[in-house]
Amino acid sequence: MRQRLERGLIQVYTGNNKGKTTAALGLALRACGHGFQVYMISFLKGSSYTGELYAAARLSPNLRIVQFGRNCPHASLIKEGFMKCTGCGECFVKREEITGEDREKMALAFRHASEIILGGDHDIVILDEILNAFKYGLLEVGEVVGLLKGKPEHVEVVLTGRDAPPEIIEMAHLVTEMAGIKHPFKDYGIAARRGIEY
Repeated sequence: MRQRLERGLIQVYTGNNKGKTTAALGLALRACGHGFQVYMISFLKGSSYTGELYAAARLSPNLRIVQFGRNCPHASLIKEGFMKCTGCGECFVKREEITGEDREKMALAFRHASEIILGGDHDIVILDEILNAFKYGLLEVGEVVGLLKGKPEHVEVVLTGRDAPPEIIEMAHLVTEMAGIKHPFKDYGIAARRGIEY
């Protein structure tokens, strides 16, 4: 019989600076080290060349990551090291360019997240960038609040993204805001780097 969390809490990593997904992945790494099962669902992201996908495949059978965003048109070249991320943003859903397909993917992602959380087989479930799905009108806050209220006691849920709504902040046990003081791109024009930003 494997070890389970005694009590699963709700965590939020929000704010306008880098580090939200990175913090969630740090938690995932720590939990996997103790044998816990971690499931990460990326809303709005689809870059198939990110380091966390490689790490999950190489390091731990206890960590699974699935993505429900757009893919990068250069993914295979970036993955093999022939190109760097150009920062084109094609792999991210933008508010002004939302399509019916994006809406379908977010509905599918939420259904899948509900199945994973309520199924109770995973100790930690990370809903990466889900807060941005609220901001873009792709998910209703009330739906997610209802899901979190009904989660099994032993399941920890982590939500990331910008502009956490008050209802989510109120029910969370931990809320961390990534505040921007300096940023490599904004302050120095340094583009995204392999192994650091992706």
